[in-house]
Amino acid sequence: MNAKTLPEVQSESCCVGSCSTGAEPVLAQSPADDCGAAACAADGRVATAAASRSATGQLYRISTMDCSAEESEIRRALEKVPGVRSLGFQLGARQLRIDAEASALAPALEAIRRAGFDPQPVEANARVEGEPHGADDEHDHDHAPDAGPARLGLALAVAVAAEVISYFAPDSLAWKVAGMAIAGFAIWLAGLDVYRKGIAALLRGKLNINALMSVAVTGAFLIGEWPEAAMVMALYAIAELIEAKAVDRARSSIKGLLDMAPEKALTRSPDGSWTEVAAERIAIGAIIRVKPGERVPLDALVTKGESAVNQAPITGESIPVDKAPGMPIFAGTVNQTAELEARVTAAAADTTLARIIHAVEEAQGTRAPTQRFVDRFAAFYTPAIFAIAVATAFLLPWLADATWLEALYKALVLLVIACPCALVISTPVTVVSGLSAAARRGILIKGGTFLEQARLIKAVALDKTGTITEGKPKLVDFRAWGRADESRFRLLAAALASRSDHPVSKAIATGLGLPAPEASEFKALPGRGVQAIVEGQALWLGNHRLMHERGLCDPELEAELARHESQGRTVTLLSDAHHVLALFAVADVIKESSKAAIADLAKLGVTSVMLTGDNQATAKTIADQAGISDARGDLLPEAKLGVIQELQKRYGSVGMTGDGINDAPALAQADVGFAMGGAGTDAAMEAADVVIMNDDLRRVAETVQLSRKTRSVLVQNISIALGIKAVFLMLAIFGSASMWMAVFADMGASLLVVANGLRLLRHRPEDTGR
Repeated sequence: MNAKTLPEVQSESCCVGSCSTGAEPVLAQSPADDCGAAACAADGRVATAAASRSATGQLYRISTMDCSAEESEIRRALEKVPGVRSLGFQLGARQLRIDAEASALAPALEAIRRAGFDPQPVEANARVEGEPHGADDEHDHDHAPDAGPARLGLALAVAVAAEVISYFAPDSLAWKVAGMAIAGFAIWLAGLDVYRKGIAALLRGKLNINALMSVAVTGAFLIGEWPEAAMVMALYAIAELIEAKAVDRARSSIKGLLDMAPEKALTRSPDGSWTEVAAERIAIGAIIRVKPGERVPLDALVTKGESAVNQAPITGESIPVDKAPGMPIFAGTVNQTAELEARVTAAAADTTLARIIHAVEEAQGTRAPTQRFVDRFAAFYTPAIFAIAVATAFLLPWLADATWLEALYKALVLLVIACPCALVISTPVTVVSGLSAAARRGILIKGGTFLEQARLIKAVALDKTGTITEGKPKLVDFRAWGRADESRFRLLAAALASRSDHPVSKAIATGLGLPAPEASEFKALPGRGVQAIVEGQALWLGNHRLMHERGLCDPELEAELARHESQGRTVTLLSDAHHVLALFAVADVIKESSKAAIADLAKLGVTSVMLTGDNQATAKTIADQAGISDARGDLLPEAKLGVIQELQKRYGSVGMTGDGINDAPALAQADVGFAMGGAGTDAAMEAADVVIMNDDLRRVAETVQLSRKTRSVLVQNISIALGIKAVFLMLAIFGSASMWMAVFADMGASLLVVANGLRLLRHRPEDTGR
């Protein structure tokens, strides 16, 4: 098996699905009572989700932790603390889960505080898991508790006042002291948090972004460049705030979906009346009513009514889906045409929609390979730049015609220009935007690692049943045999097929779609078919074996049966006491989207290989219909795993797409596993790295496209960040670059990479309007 879990990130896993425990329709006393792990033990999906949400460890809010730079600092601070088992970062929520031994928790918190952060415990019931963090919380959106927009605006105005005094006030001691005081006030307004974290880093011998800015601004102030020091700190803090807002936008772009689920729902009371109740208080098993035009408040199964429902928030498809009794509906979807009544299958905190958001949040907390590379690079880059600045300050007076103050000023300019903000922010905003764009299309990617890995896929192995095909048998052919009374034979077959629960009989009854005559003395013939009396005539509806045992097969019929069976069809025969009357061919047909999906993969240079446990003849027939040249049949789960390993040797990076328990080993072995979220089993969705919510195979090609675009944007951002830095570094060393130029270069690079990364939120699949 491939080890897919990032060693430095322990994400709290989350699967999607619904719970159906058959619980009595009672109102829960609190959201916590709605669906516990024990109550939902009958449903693996809810049990898994409940387990993930009750993950071990203490949750803390760190208000100044809003990007990967702070995450890296905290990781380094905790590296040497024994007893810390794992860390779970949710940067969008500014939360950190620490899983540690009891004796290690206090030292871990102290290490975080020494790094300049203030972890505050989050109460277990403070917020329902899966709720969008910070969507409506002003405090969450602040870059820091003491660095809100109003404060930074005031700091900028005060810094401008310091500049005005420097340029226009008389050159007297009183005005200089006043200007320095005003500049110092601006620095305090904008940079208190920067200094707090910068000094903590310097005391620990660490050189990070805040340490660079603290040294640069302090140095500039001390050598008499106090107006520029004030302006640099104000502009830097504003740039940091803008970056934080932009990252929050990317991280929260998918969370707004939760607002689509109504807060209240009409629920049937024990006396039969309908009452409006808060959705979070509605228990599993309760009956809810959804009127036309309303959004569905909770996951449920339709019990009464037929309507079209827009499932775009869940599946990414805008085409409404017809719903009838027994069919599922999802929270956040829109009921369009008629009133529906439905039995709740998941509590408010456990709906499919809530789990999607929760899973995306956890995925956003993991670090993609490029992000890890950038973090490692920044760890060496920052000390190197600091060393260059020190060398400039001490060597420039000896090597060039410069005063000590001029050399020191150039060194401080170097520190500001070299600030790696743009480089560090370039990767997380891009990866988070890509994950959010995928979720909007009904593609749930479990982390940045898999978003990046998908671009490398050269071959995709595809399970047949439920992935390429519908997974449900359908009537595909009918032929009257011997006599040509087709309409009568259809009615007779419908009479027998409608009485049977066998999937093949159901497919025949559904395919015929006729009002069935009464059948008496109905009897099931296990492994063979059924028999009954219809309109006074004894009839049999069964398979090839039944007809052979009754002596009704002849060479012509055997040849016809062989023709159908070679195409992977299941043949059922209708007969009376002496003759075969009609032949019905049932098959699992390919999905309408499968052929287009294979073509899309081929355009991307990805080879498709079909894997199935069915016989080779059936595999070849379905593969030909889908446009796949390589079909492997008669495969057990272990054999599918072996095929994946073979394909990895031949192609390198390989994807696997499936929906069944028998696909789980292959999904886990593949470099990127894709599971069908609608028809898929819990085991398949747990083993997979990507869950396709609407079972549309075209989403596999879309994921590869998005991965390649994400990689392109990442390369662009890193090039922009390093390119701008390189140009201004040369200007600082060999030309004339002021601190003003330095801070605008830093701000410009940061805003450019943020804007470029956010473009992924508007990603649409190429060459299609899907």
